[in-house]
Amino acid sequence: MKIAVSGKGGVGKTTFSAMLIRTLSAQGKKVLAIDADPDANLAGAVGIPDAEKIVPISEMKDLVYERTEAKPGSIGGFFKMNPKVDDLPDALSAKLENIKLMRLGGVKKGGAGCICPESTMLKALITHIVLARDEVVVMDMEAGIEHLGRATAGSVDRLVVVVEPGRRSIDTAMHIRKLAGEIGLSRISMVGNKIRSEKDVLFLKENLSDFSFLGFLPYDESLIEADLQGISPYEADSEARKIIAEIAAGLA
Repeated sequence: MKIAVSGKGGVGKTTFSAMLIRTLSAQGKKVLAIDADPDANLAGAVGIPDAEKIVPISEMKDLVYERTEAKPGSIGGFFKMNPKVDDLPDALSAKLENIKLMRLGGVKKGGAGCICPESTMLKALITHIVLARDEVVVMDMEAGIEHLGRATAGSVDRLVVVVEPGRRSIDTAMHIRKLAGEIGLSRISMVGNKIRSEKDVLFLKENLSDFSFLGFLPYDESLIEADLQGISPYEADSEARKIIAEIAAGLA
Protein backbone atom coordinates (compact mmCIF):
# COMPACT_ATOMS: atom_id res chain seq x y z
CA MET A 1 0.00 0.00 0.00
CA LYS A 2 1.45 3.35 -1.09
CA ILE A 3 -0.23 6.46 0.33
CA ALA A 4 0.63 10.10 -0.41
CA VAL A 5 -0.76 12.78 1.91
CA SER A 6 -1.09 16.41 0.87
CA GLY A 7 -2.93 19.58 1.83
CA LYS A 8 -2.56 23.26 2.62
CA GLY A 9 0.12 24.24 5.12
CA GLY A 10 -1.24 24.30 8.67
CA VAL A 11 -4.23 22.10 7.92
CA GLY A 12 -2.94 19.20 10.03
CA LYS A 13 -1.47 17.13 7.20
CA THR A 14 1.64 16.09 9.14
CA THR A 15 -0.36 15.33 12.28
CA PHE A 16 -2.66 13.07 10.25
CA SER A 17 0.29 11.41 8.48
CA ALA A 18 2.08 10.75 11.78
CA MET A 19 -1.00 9.25 13.43
CA LEU A 20 -1.70 7.09 10.38
CA ILE A 21 1.91 5.85 10.41
CA ARG A 22 1.80 5.01 14.12
CA THR A 23 -1.60 3.32 13.70
CA LEU A 24 -0.33 1.10 10.88
CA SER A 25 2.78 0.25 12.91
CA ALA A 26 0.65 -0.67 15.93
CA GLN A 27 -1.29 -3.03 13.64
CA GLY A 28 1.97 -4.86 12.98
CA LYS A 29 2.64 -3.48 9.51
CA LYS A 30 6.12 -2.44 8.41
CA VAL A 31 5.92 1.22 7.44
CA LEU A 32 8.32 3.32 5.40
CA ALA A 33 7.54 6.95 6.26
CA ILE A 34 8.73 9.65 3.87
CA ASP A 35 8.92 13.29 4.94
CA ALA A 36 8.74 15.04 1.58
CA ASP A 37 7.64 18.41 2.98
CA PRO A 38 10.66 20.66 3.72
CA ASP A 39 8.50 22.82 6.00
CA ALA A 40 7.26 19.96 8.19
CA ASN A 41 8.78 17.70 10.83
CA LEU A 42 7.23 14.30 10.35
CA ALA A 43 9.88 12.59 12.50
CA GLY A 44 8.98 14.70 15.52
CA ALA A 45 5.26 14.12 14.98
CA VAL A 46 5.83 10.35 14.71
CA GLY A 47 7.78 10.47 17.96
CA ILE A 48 11.24 9.51 16.76
CA PRO A 49 13.88 10.56 19.34
CA ASP A 50 16.28 13.37 18.39
CA ALA A 51 14.16 14.10 15.30
CA GLU A 52 15.82 17.47 14.81
CA LYS A 53 19.17 15.74 14.21
CA ILE A 54 17.97 13.85 11.13
CA VAL A 55 19.80 15.24 8.09
CA PRO A 56 17.65 15.55 4.95
CA ILE A 57 18.86 13.52 1.97
CA SER A 58 19.11 16.62 -0.21
CA GLU A 59 21.62 18.13 2.24
CA MET A 60 23.94 15.09 2.22
CA LYS A 61 26.33 16.71 -0.24
CA ASP A 62 28.91 13.92 -0.23
CA LEU A 63 26.23 11.31 -0.85
CA VAL A 64 24.63 13.31 -3.68
CA TYR A 65 28.06 13.77 -5.28
CA GLU A 66 28.92 10.07 -4.88
CA ARG A 67 25.68 8.88 -6.48
CA THR A 68 25.22 11.48 -9.22
CA GLU A 69 28.88 12.38 -9.86
CA ALA A 70 27.98 16.08 -9.76
CA LYS A 71 28.28 18.69 -7.04
CA PRO A 72 25.05 19.63 -5.24
CA GLY A 73 23.81 23.07 -6.23
CA SER A 74 25.08 22.78 -9.78
CA ILE A 75 22.65 23.23 -12.66
CA GLY A 76 23.31 21.87 -16.11
CA GLY A 77 26.42 19.87 -16.97
CA PHE A 78 26.57 16.10 -16.89
CA PHE A 79 25.47 13.84 -14.07
CA LYS A 80 23.83 10.46 -13.61
CA MET A 81 20.10 10.58 -14.25
CA ASN A 82 19.56 7.15 -12.65
CA PRO A 83 21.73 7.15 -9.51
CA LYS A 84 21.85 4.09 -7.26
CA VAL A 85 19.32 4.60 -4.44
CA ASP A 86 17.98 1.15 -3.58
CA ASP A 87 20.20 0.82 -0.49
CA LEU A 88 19.26 4.20 1.01
CA PRO A 89 15.94 3.40 2.76
CA ASP A 90 17.60 0.73 4.88
CA ALA A 91 20.90 2.56 5.37
CA LEU A 92 19.65 6.07 6.16
CA SER A 93 16.28 5.67 7.88
CA ALA A 94 15.58 6.65 11.47
CA LYS A 95 13.69 3.83 13.21
CA LEU A 96 10.90 3.47 15.75
CA GLU A 97 8.88 0.29 16.34
CA ASN A 98 7.94 -1.02 12.86
CA ILE A 99 8.67 2.37 11.27
CA LYS A 100 11.57 3.51 9.11
CA LEU A 101 11.57 7.21 8.32
CA MET A 102 13.44 9.21 5.70
CA ARG A 103 13.54 12.99 5.41
CA LEU A 104 13.99 14.12 1.81
CA GLY A 105 14.44 17.85 2.32
CA GLY A 106 13.99 20.56 -0.29
CA VAL A 107 15.91 21.65 -3.34
CA LYS A 108 16.78 25.34 -3.60
CA LYS A 109 16.26 26.35 -7.18
CA GLY A 110 16.25 29.63 -9.00
CA GLY A 111 13.32 28.85 -11.27
CA ALA A 112 10.74 26.28 -12.22
CA GLY A 113 11.80 23.07 -13.89
CA CYS A 114 15.22 22.89 -12.23
CA ILE A 115 17.22 19.82 -13.24
CA CYS A 116 19.98 19.44 -10.67
CA PRO A 117 21.74 16.53 -8.92
CA GLU A 118 19.68 16.81 -5.72
CA SER A 119 16.28 16.83 -7.43
CA THR A 120 17.30 13.99 -9.75
CA MET A 121 18.38 11.87 -6.80
CA LEU A 122 15.21 12.57 -4.81
CA LYS A 123 12.98 11.66 -7.75
CA ALA A 124 14.97 8.45 -8.29
CA LEU A 125 14.57 7.62 -4.61
CA ILE A 126 10.80 8.20 -4.66
CA THR A 127 10.48 6.08 -7.80
CA HIS A 128 12.33 3.22 -6.10
CA ILE A 129 10.26 3.55 -2.91
CA VAL A 130 6.91 3.53 -4.74
CA LEU A 131 7.72 0.89 -7.35
CA ALA A 132 10.11 -1.50 -5.62
CA ARG A 133 9.61 -1.46 -1.83
CA ASP A 134 7.26 -3.97 -0.22
CA GLU A 135 6.48 -2.04 2.98
CA VAL A 136 3.47 0.15 3.52
CA VAL A 137 4.63 3.60 2.35
CA VAL A 138 3.18 6.85 3.73
CA MET A 139 4.51 10.06 2.16
CA ASP A 140 3.91 13.43 3.81
CA MET A 141 3.98 15.70 0.77
CA GLU A 142 4.13 19.44 0.25
CA ALA A 143 0.96 21.39 -0.56
CA GLY A 144 1.57 20.17 -4.10
CA ILE A 145 2.90 16.79 -5.23
CA GLU A 146 6.41 17.97 -6.09
CA HIS A 147 8.17 14.62 -5.71
CA LEU A 148 5.71 12.52 -7.70
CA GLY A 149 5.83 12.05 -11.47
CA ARG A 150 4.17 9.99 -14.15
CA ALA A 151 6.47 7.06 -13.45
CA THR A 152 5.27 6.77 -9.85
CA ALA A 153 1.70 8.13 -9.93
CA GLY A 154 0.29 4.92 -11.38
CA SER A 155 1.60 2.93 -8.42
CA VAL A 156 0.34 5.26 -5.69
CA ASP A 157 -2.72 3.55 -4.24
CA ARG A 158 -4.25 6.73 -2.86
CA LEU A 159 -3.63 10.45 -2.63
CA VAL A 160 -5.19 11.67 0.60
CA VAL A 161 -5.82 15.41 0.79
CA VAL A 162 -6.36 16.79 4.29
CA VAL A 163 -8.77 19.73 4.36
CA GLU A 164 -10.18 22.00 7.04
CA PRO A 165 -13.37 24.07 6.89
CA GLY A 166 -12.16 27.12 4.99
CA ARG A 167 -12.04 28.56 1.51
CA ARG A 168 -8.23 28.50 1.14
CA SER A 169 -8.09 24.85 2.14
CA ILE A 170 -10.70 23.99 -0.48
CA ASP A 171 -8.86 26.00 -3.14
CA THR A 172 -5.66 24.10 -2.32
CA ALA A 173 -7.49 20.78 -2.62
CA MET A 174 -8.70 21.77 -6.09
CA HIS A 175 -5.19 22.76 -7.09
CA ILE A 176 -3.78 19.46 -5.85
CA ARG A 177 -6.38 17.55 -7.87
CA LYS A 178 -5.38 19.49 -10.98
CA LEU A 179 -1.70 18.66 -10.45
CA ALA A 180 -2.54 15.01 -9.78
CA GLY A 181 -4.64 14.79 -12.93
CA GLU A 182 -1.74 16.08 -14.99
CA ILE A 183 0.34 13.03 -14.03
CA GLY A 184 -2.50 10.53 -14.20
CA LEU A 185 -3.17 10.17 -10.47
CA SER A 186 -6.94 9.89 -10.11
CA ARG A 187 -7.37 7.94 -6.86
CA ILE A 188 -7.94 10.93 -4.57
CA SER A 189 -9.78 11.02 -1.25
CA MET A 190 -10.35 13.69 1.40
CA VAL A 191 -9.96 13.72 5.16
CA GLY A 192 -11.72 16.55 6.97
CA ASN A 193 -9.78 17.95 9.93
CA LYS A 194 -10.40 20.48 12.73
CA ILE A 195 -14.13 19.76 12.65
CA ARG A 196 -16.04 21.75 15.30
CA SER A 197 -19.60 20.73 14.45
CA GLU A 198 -21.81 19.06 11.90
CA LYS A 199 -21.97 22.44 10.18
CA ASP A 200 -18.26 22.09 9.30
CA VAL A 201 -18.87 18.61 7.87
CA LEU A 202 -21.69 19.91 5.68
CA PHE A 203 -19.54 22.84 4.50
CA LEU A 204 -16.80 20.49 3.30
CA LYS A 205 -19.21 18.03 1.69
CA GLU A 206 -21.03 20.80 -0.15
CA ASN A 207 -17.87 22.49 -1.42
CA LEU A 208 -16.09 19.23 -2.28
CA SER A 209 -19.13 17.30 -3.41
CA ASP A 210 -17.32 15.34 -6.13
CA PHE A 211 -14.70 13.97 -3.70
CA SER A 212 -15.03 10.99 -1.40
CA PHE A 213 -14.26 11.51 2.29
CA LEU A 214 -12.45 8.86 4.31
CA GLY A 215 -13.43 10.46 7.60
CA PHE A 216 -13.64 13.62 9.68
CA LEU A 217 -11.32 14.43 12.58
CA PRO A 218 -12.49 16.71 15.39
CA TYR A 219 -10.85 19.94 16.49
CA ASP A 220 -9.02 18.64 19.56
CA GLU A 221 -7.07 20.65 22.12
CA SER A 222 -5.22 17.51 23.22
CA LEU A 223 -3.49 17.31 19.82
CA ILE A 224 -2.37 20.93 20.14
CA GLU A 225 -1.14 20.22 23.66
CA ALA A 226 0.84 17.22 22.43
CA ASP A 227 2.61 19.45 19.93
CA LEU A 228 3.41 22.00 22.64
CA GLN A 229 4.87 19.22 24.81
CA GLY A 230 6.94 17.86 21.93
CA ILE A 231 5.29 14.43 21.92
CA SER A 232 3.59 12.54 19.12
CA PRO A 233 -0.12 13.33 18.66
CA TYR A 234 -0.58 9.56 18.62
CA GLU A 235 0.18 9.59 22.36
CA ALA A 236 -2.63 12.06 23.08
CA ASP A 237 -5.96 10.89 24.48
CA SER A 238 -7.89 11.85 21.38
CA GLU A 239 -10.96 10.62 19.54
CA ALA A 240 -8.88 11.08 16.39
CA ARG A 241 -6.98 7.84 17.15
CA LYS A 242 -10.14 5.74 16.78
CA ILE A 243 -11.20 7.57 13.62
CA ILE A 244 -7.77 7.17 12.01
CA ALA A 245 -7.79 3.45 12.85
CA GLU A 246 -11.06 3.21 10.89
CA ILE A 247 -9.52 5.21 8.04
CA ALA A 248 -6.49 2.90 7.98
CA ALA A 249 -8.80 -0.12 7.74
CA GLY A 250 -10.59 1.51 4.82
CA LEU A 251 -7.33 2.13 2.99
CA ALA A 252 -6.21 -1.51 3.21
